[in-house]
Amino acid sequence: MRKEDEVRFWPLSRRRNDLSKAAGRRRFIAALPLAALLLTASPGAVLAQDAGGQAILIGYLGRQEDPRTPASFLEPVATDEGLQGARLALADNNSTGMFLNQSYRLVEQILPQDGDIAAGLKALADEGVRFVVADLPGDALLTVADRPEARSMLLFNARAPDDALRNEQCRANILHTAASRRMLADALAQYLAWKKWTGWSLLTGRDPGDALYAEAVRRAAKRFGGRIVAEKGWTFDTGNRRTDTGVTTIQSDIPLATQGPDYDVLVVADEAGNFGDYLDGRTWHPRPVAGTQGLTATGWSRVNEQWGGTQLQSRFEKLADRWMLPRDYAAWLAVRSVGEAAARTGATGFDDLAAYLRSPDFTLAGFKGEALSFRKWDGQMRQPILIAGPRMLVSVSPQEGFLHPVTPLDTLGDDAPESKCRFNP
Repeated sequence: MRKEDEVRFWPLSRRRNDLSKAAGRRRFIAALPLAALLLTASPGAVLAQDAGGQAILIGYLGRQEDPRTPASFLEPVATDEGLQGARLALADNNSTGMFLNQSYRLVEQILPQDGDIAAGLKALADEGVRFVVADLPGDALLTVADRPEARSMLLFNARAPDDALRNEQCRANILHTAASRRMLADALAQYLAWKKWTGWSLLTGRDPGDALYAEAVRRAAKRFGGRIVAEKGWTFDTGNRRTDTGVTTIQSDIPLATQGPDYDVLVVADEAGNFGDYLDGRTWHPRPVAGTQGLTATGWSRVNEQWGGTQLQSRFEKLADRWMLPRDYAAWLAVRSVGEAAARTGATGFDDLAAYLRSPDFTLAGFKGEALSFRKWDGQMRQPILIAGPRMLVSVSPQEGFLHPVTPLDTLGDDAPESKCRFNP
């Protein structure tokens, strides 16, 4: 690692190959307050009259979109990605709220594909909503964050992984429950460093998000001692691979795309899933595939069974008739954060709840072994990142041995000294 790339953590010279010990240190159980808190109205309250009394309002803002076509028929086609996570969290909030004289209501604004996103935000504001789960790409998120109505709101970014939103384009009225690309790339890089798989070949797709993910991978390589020995762009056709000739074509295309110097692992940047799922077993060198496909760093995966994850998965499947996806989990975190803040403080005022969410006292149990909280310098929720295979959980980052003066969770993504966030108006 070059001197200018050093940050405030370092790998231990001796690493213990004992994931069970690391998991044991990550166990965290969040307890509800022992005494039930009676909510009373206060200035700036985010309440509405409901059938059962006053309810805390949480908005959900998104657009209809064509579902992503899965690479395999084994994958579900999700037409309600994100929304179902928010609905599950609402049920969780209300389950806890029964004992605290609290109730919650989700106000959903799902616009057509060409719908006016600013009008959707205004409709939420007109109904009295001040907490909004934004299931939007980065450009649309900034559009609503800069609206006059949003100045008195708190938006939860439950979708966009763009690192610029946590840096030059950050906003004081946005908290991020979706993991950033840098968090994902750092989590993967830590695991590859732990495995001593330091030689990487990087294969990047043609979509704009692929280039941004590849940029995060290069940054992670510098931070954690990886060496990118080769880089290529995917230039082949991504047509129908399920036809009779498709398998033959992809079998000849992939060896050409991955031919070159030997490496320890092929890191793929293919966020849209155009080609990455076809790489495993077809590469020029017989090496593992990691990145957006293969061995994947992700905020959530159906393979997580630890720390109560099976219970969360089961409740989600009962609600949505499919398994939980990362966007669902990020939306679940957002709605649960509001519920946790209200339960812990007994407050109903927007200012009180928003201040508590940003304070060092706020923590949330997220079924990943450690307490989750928001970074004060960019609004990003610090959280463990799962390293998942197609059928099993492989590991969880931060890896044992990567140290930090405050919390190892801040070894993932932008630490305070590195952040370029100045909370632009």
